[in-house]
Amino acid sequence: MRGKPVAFLTGASGGIGSAIATKLAADGYDLILHYNSGEGKVQELKETIQTKYGVDCSLFQADFTDIKVSMEKVTSLHVKPDVVVHNSGTSSVGLITDVTYEQLQKEISIGITMPFLLTQAFLPSMIKGRKGKIIVISSIWGLTGASCEVLYSTVKGGLNTFVKALAKEVAPSNIQVNGVAPGAIETPMLDHYDDEEIANLTDEIPAGRLGTPEEVASLVSFLVSDQSQYINGQIVSINGAWYC
Repeated sequence: MRGKPVAFLTGASGGIGSAIATKLAADGYDLILHYNSGEGKVQELKETIQTKYGVDCSLFQADFTDIKVSMEKVTSLHVKPDVVVHNSGTSSVGLITDVTYEQLQKEISIGITMPFLLTQAFLPSMIKGRKGKIIVISSIWGLTGASCEVLYSTVKGGLNTFVKALAKEVAPSNIQVNGVAPGAIETPMLDHYDDEEIANLTDEIPAGRLGTPEEVASLVSFLVSDQSQYINGQIVSINGAWYC
């Protein structure tokens, strides 16, 4: 007899990632939490989750810029998750003319190549079982584009198209693929803004505030639930009516 459903989450040590992990644990999922360098944060998250919710939680370290080694580690897991949440990503601010080839390769590896390969690895068991949920954490900039964040916008825009194309391919197998495109969320990704810039940003948002990681996590929770079975191939914005 099968136990709890299993969710595989990348980028679990970040603000949105840890909120998603906590929410899925509260929903009763056993978790496999990927991280790269944030071992202390993710270890603390694991202990909190296990103590509070009584679910199984294992950690998975991989540097997604090293695709070969990362996929070898994935293969060694022998895991068949019911839910996959692609949340890893990096961002940098600057002119496109200043982006180095190394930066380009790094962000594409983390943001496009690894989500693609991870999905390839986990899909067969979902197709066989005729059930599964794949969630991609995108960005508002993947929908509208952002000056001085052309590379980040490109990666997130690619993920949005990935969601739409994959949903069409796997819908006949009763698998749902959706994207979540957050706007301005209170996480360290906004640390490059000073107080005045944050105030100006907040003024631009009709809701009059930044979003929270917990609000993003609640949307993910709904999209992986049985209540969202007919929602497929959608990019759901969560942005306080900013750029709606």
